[in-house]
Amino acid sequence: MLRFRIASAALLLAGLAGVSSHIVSARTLTDLNPRAIKITLPSDIKWTKNAASERATLYGDPSKPGYYAELVKWLPHNNSHPHYHPNDRFIQVLSGTWMVQTGAKYDPAGFVPVPAGSFVVHAAKEIHYDGAGDEPALLLISGMGPDTSVNAEEK
Repeated sequence: MLRFRIASAALLLAGLAGVSSHIVSARTLTDLNPRAIKITLPSDIKWTKNAASERATLYGDPSKPGYYAELVKWLPHNNSHPHYHPNDRFIQVLSGTWMVQTGAKYDPAGFVPVPAGSFVVHAAKEIHYDGAGDEPALLLISGMGPDTSVNAEEK
């Protein structure tokens, strides 16, 4: 029994030594091959702001043909009006509650809350509108550009 405890303690110490040497020898982002992986740290993400939202393009150019990915932060109590996009868009709600509605008749009382963690597909050429309630809603939106928006509101 004593040999078992000594052997167990030795294994535990060897494991801890391995963990601590792993921590000491940790590599940094600059050690990675930039041709193999591109990492953008949060402090390097460039945001633009308008009255209703903040946006940051992570990949591609949403205004041009091809794949894009962008962050959109809807600011509290702001939303769009009925519109559609020419291509499918794929949305992950990262934080907050995203408010969505469908149809050409603008009805903010009919917004449906979509909680953080949800995945949503905006189908091409289908009318919708969206925004935020009392808190910001942060979205990751991706798709094939150009990501234009066509007004579809019925007055």
